[in-house]
Amino acid sequence: MSKRVLILSSSPRERGNSITLCNRFMEGAVEAHHQVETVVLAEKKINYCTACNACRSNGRCAQKDDMAQILDSMIAADVIVLATPVYFYTMCAQMKTVIDRTVARYTEITNKDFYFIVTAADSNKATLERTIEGFRGFTSCLPGAKEKGIVYGAGAWAVGDITASRAMKQSHEMGKAL
Repeated sequence: MSKRVLILSSSPRERGNSITLCNRFMEGAVEAHHQVETVVLAEKKINYCTACNACRSNGRCAQKDDMAQILDSMIAADVIVLATPVYFYTMCAQMKTVIDRTVARYTEITNKDFYFIVTAADSNKATLERTIEGFRGFTSCLPGAKEKGIVYGAGAWAVGDITASRAMKQSHEMGKAL
């Protein structure tokens, strides 16, 4: 059965290591005949949550930016891939902003399978766990969320470093195995 897959790539670098892994995941998912939408957050206008609480009264954010469409895609997806470069041992600001902005409708992001893709210059996979715990904190708030897999792209600093990593094959296989 074909699944709707949403890949949220938060790398601000056009050909960064995490987007490279996202592309491999997507290739595997497409080969397995799934529908894939990739959202490159750096190409979107997404404001920070201002805690105005307007969403509490009507379930919609008062801000007029690209987040409403991203949230609709998250709600419609069967599978969500959260991908981020790791900056100072946590997810980048672009990803955190999206997570914060789901507050208007996060209870509608139900019964999703989640995959996490993280990349970092540090070659010690254990140092990436803070980022994974941040993702788990978010998904623990979502009804029926299931963590299905993690790709650790450790040891990738410069653009293209990830191409020599076994994370490339792992990303492709995870996408194909959906």
